[in-house]
This record gives sequence, C-alpha cells and structure tokens, in this order.
Amino acid sequence: MGGIMTAEPVPASSSWPVPPRQGYTVDDLFNLPGLPPHTELIDGSLVFVSPQRDFHSLTMYLLEKGLRRTVPDELRVKREMTVVLSPRTAPEPDISVVWAEAVTSRRQTRYQASDLVLAVEVVSPDSEERDRDTKPHKYARAGIPHFWRVEMSGDGERPVVYVYELDQTTMVYAVTGIHHDQLKISVPFDVDIDLTEIDHM
Repeated sequence: MGGIMTAEPVPASSSWPVPPRQGYTVDDLFNLPGLPPHTELIDGSLVFVSPQRDFHSLTMYLLEKGLRRTVPDELRVKREMTVVLSPRTAPEPDISVVWAEAVTSRRQTRYQASDLVLAVEVVSPDSEERDRDTKPHKYARAGIPHFWRVEMSGDGERPVVYVYELDQTTMVYAVTGIHHDQLKISVPFDVDIDLTEIDHM
C-alpha cells in the first residue's frame, strides 16, 4: 500500500483533485474518476497500492485457497474487497470472510463491517504501521470478530499468522495464537493450512 494523499497544494499540471477540507468520503472513493485500483480510504485520506512483493501475492493465494477448502456454506471468502467501516474509512483487507447473505451481486464493490467475520492483512514494508496498528484498531472498533495479521519471518521467508479475536466488552483484539508452519484453528471455523506450502509455489 502506498502513500497517503494529503491536503498539500497540488501542482497546476496535476490531474488529482484538491482533497476536501474535511477529507474524502466513501462516496468520493467510489465516484472519483481515475483512482488507481485497490485505493483505500483511511480517515478521509486516499491510500494507494504499491507494487506487491512475491511474498504478499503467494501468501494471499495460500490463505485464500486454504480458507476456501473448509469455509462453511453460510460464509464466503473474498479477496481485496472494500469494507466500509465509517463514512470516511473504507480499507481493503487482503482477504475477508463474509456472511453469504451479504453477497448480493457479482457487480458488488463493497461490504459493510457487519458483513465480516474475519479480516486478514498481509503486512508489506510500506504498510507496516497501517496493518499492525491503524487497521486492526479500526476493524475492532467496527466490531469485526476476527483478525489475522500475516508477517514474513525467518530465513525461510515463510508466513507467520498472528490470530486475534475481538473482546466484545472492550472492543479490542486479543491475540489467541501465533502460527508458524501450520495454521490449525477451530474459530471462526475449522481451518488447517500448511504454511510451508509457500516453498513450492
């Protein structure tokens, strides 16, 4: 994920609009012409995607494939879909697990926070602060019950999955496990993913 668009003066030759004083809204995110694919909205600022590392792409595929293998009928696995958390915040988790009834059309462009059971973020060098702090805090405040943060670890450069569950009283995530070679859990549903598979991808 790339840089944040701020309210600094825009050169006359620029095609970017000057951000509104109060920041952008979700409506702007979906209606501004020419925004790059996968642009996110965080606290009224537009955040642009940087080129992905191989690790990021492979890890997303590995987790998506593993989740789809065991996801129950009442849930759906989605990749890189916008989730509206508030009028000025609409991030795009790398992977989301949503309730099946929230899927209304093949033309759908967004989900609401209440549609999500799980949000997954694969940390990139330029998105570390957002993926480790900003987004989890906002996902928790929005009531998304489960969150996974995925980091590259060790000489093998394999994924490590930090699994969090929402404390409904404090609306803060508590870590319930750190998974290195095998992600085997039973909440929010049975998941069993061999993280070492990335070596063969």
